[in-house]
Amino acid sequence: MSILGTRVVRIEDQKLITQGGTYVEDLREAALTGAVHAMFVRSPIAHARISSIDTSAAQAAPGVVAVYTISDLDLAPPVPAGAPVASPWLADGVVRYVGEPVALVLAEHRYQLADAAELIDIDYDPLDVVTTIDAALADETVLFPELGSNLVHQHDGQFDDKAFEDCEVVVTQTIVNNRVAPAPLEVRGAACAWGEDGRLTVWLSTQNPQLARGAIAGGLGVGEEQIRVVTPDVGGGFGAKIGADPEVTVLGWAAKRSGRAIRWAETRSENLVAMTHGRAQQNTITIGGRRDGTVEAFRLDVIQDAGAYPRALFLPTLTELMGTGVYHFPKVEAASRAVVTNTTPIGAYRGAGRPEASAAIERAIDVFAAEIGKDPAEVRKINFIRPDEFPYQSPTGANYDTGEYSAALDKVLEAAGYAELRAEQARRREAGEVKALGLGIASYVEITGGDGGGESGRVDINPDGTVTAYTGSSPHGQGLDTTLAMLLSDQLGVAMDKITVKHGDTDEIPRAVGTFGSRSLQLGGSAVKAAADQVIDRARELAADLLEASPDDLELDVDEGVWRVKGAPSGGQLSWSQLAEQIEEPLSADVWFDKGTPTFPFGSHLAVVEVDTETGKVELMRIIAADDAGPVLNPVTFRGQRHGGLGQGAAQALLEVMSYDADGNPTTSTLADYSFISAVELPDFELVDSATPTTRNPLGVKGIGEAATIGSTPAVHNAVVDALAHLGVRHLDMPTTPQRVWEALSVRGEGK
Repeated sequence: MSILGTRVVRIEDQKLITQGGTYVEDLREAALTGAVHAMFVRSPIAHARISSIDTSAAQAAPGVVAVYTISDLDLAPPVPAGAPVASPWLADGVVRYVGEPVALVLAEHRYQLADAAELIDIDYDPLDVVTTIDAALADETVLFPELGSNLVHQHDGQFDDKAFEDCEVVVTQTIVNNRVAPAPLEVRGAACAWGEDGRLTVWLSTQNPQLARGAIAGGLGVGEEQIRVVTPDVGGGFGAKIGADPEVTVLGWAAKRSGRAIRWAETRSENLVAMTHGRAQQNTITIGGRRDGTVEAFRLDVIQDAGAYPRALFLPTLTELMGTGVYHFPKVEAASRAVVTNTTPIGAYRGAGRPEASAAIERAIDVFAAEIGKDPAEVRKINFIRPDEFPYQSPTGANYDTGEYSAALDKVLEAAGYAELRAEQARRREAGEVKALGLGIASYVEITGGDGGGESGRVDINPDGTVTAYTGSSPHGQGLDTTLAMLLSDQLGVAMDKITVKHGDTDEIPRAVGTFGSRSLQLGGSAVKAAADQVIDRARELAADLLEASPDDLELDVDEGVWRVKGAPSGGQLSWSQLAEQIEEPLSADVWFDKGTPTFPFGSHLAVVEVDTETGKVELMRIIAADDAGPVLNPVTFRGQRHGGLGQGAAQALLEVMSYDADGNPTTSTLADYSFISAVELPDFELVDSATPTTRNPLGVKGIGEAATIGSTPAVHNAVVDALAHLGVRHLDMPTTPQRVWEALSVRGEGK
């Protein structure tokens, strides 16, 4: 019986629960003995010219080893990655957001850093501040005068004025996709040391050690062979730890200049203002069609707030790509722009462009349904892409593999008791009850493994019969060790406790891509499977020689983990350990898998909320979710990914937002102000099974790491608006905090 598809407790958890993980802050490497501590001095002003910096007092402070500013760095300017400008290593003449690094302080002890930082005398000449998309588009204040505009990305869609002229109903709505902080439990951290061999070792909390190695080597102007990146346990990434941020290159340079190993870790407040934020889009949708529910035309206009430095201009492009969601519309138009503002730069965050697309199209469907007076579930079913249309080429350029959109929604509606919920909603409205019931639906599709790259996998059979697997994928909470061990156990017939999965060291795994875009299983898992297949093929030849049989007559008994001659139980057999002991060369295979193409997970979510119409308080009562990512290797890890995604997505709809005042000061720079969701605000999740295989990789799987996040946000958002619909509220921007709900109801109550 195959272990795949069965519930297997995560093998990572024993260590995490009993002794804890080993994170960057926990490292006790010999190379870090006597390391100094680092702190970045960050701008307290959103936009200013730096007229002078005096570091003399700080350099004379107790324990201070060195203080560096941009004038000390002899690094080449950062190369913009697909953007017109790049973040400087340290602020160079102008600061453009609160939190931008201006100086680096090194001290013998961590407690000495803050005192020394306060002694640095920096004169700032304030400049006008741009904090909103509208202000950026006005170009009254331009952040980069050499560009002549705040516009840093533009894809002009071919908007046709006549696209909607035949529609019976046309609705337009602007939707704000609120800026959020990734807020991983482990903030950013790094340690680095130059060895006697002239190589730099960097221990880094990252999702992609190999990408980080490339970024650091490029910044320092050295070959990648001179850099080793080691990733210990990582306490959450969510996309914000892809590669290496500019600060890490500066630390590597400072270690060389000072001749000392260095340790660095952010504070929580520093993380909230300095680590890249997510989302921050303004999307205007126009949707038109017939009163029977058929949508005939859809337009999406995306504007991305890129923050002070454009680091992720692929985000609005991804939103365009997935703009039509699960629907087949005859006419589709899409365009995108991105602008810079005096705020923290925007980067990838769980879903990266796809949640924004889902939020826009799913609000559009609800707005359209409300306008024509039809149930939003019915409107969705009318416009779904049908199963017989797959593979489906979307008007925006995505090639969907497989999907059962209507079936997924039906499963959710049935599990929720949708008809009964609508009846209860009607009863409350007729009775005028204070607690209004709201139902929100989101049917979504997303793209996973869509970066176009491959992944590495290596499998070694050791002389004692144990197995060591090396993967280029990098886990940071997903349970990847368990999943890959299950995969190999099923293929090789080796017990899971005899399988070790290694990752996160560029010396051991020199070529890899890493983890983002929900690519780990479909690419990293396929690479490990391919390596195991090669090992099996090689082992068959070797075992045949030893057993004096034809390779075609040999079989691997995966139940017992032995090679034997088919139909000849007395013909001898070889275990993996016996085979490995009797051959001279290592039994190993190293594979680069790049045959997989993007897959498109999908699903439907239904959120049920209660809204107190007197206070504005929203309570999330239920989430019923079908998340289809193909065959499930381990229901435990699959369920865990869904739980995390549902919570994170609901949080954006209900309470999370990074906000700024008119001067560009962040007003949510601590967890006392930034409403980080907890179990108290979440119900037990009701998970519905759905599994539609893909043919685009050997495992038939799709990614699950981000899917639930993509559906839950618009489902909860739609539910809150639905709860208020009978009171005249047509739309409400996220997060749907009590204050926003109360204000919306107050305005309606005044007849405005």
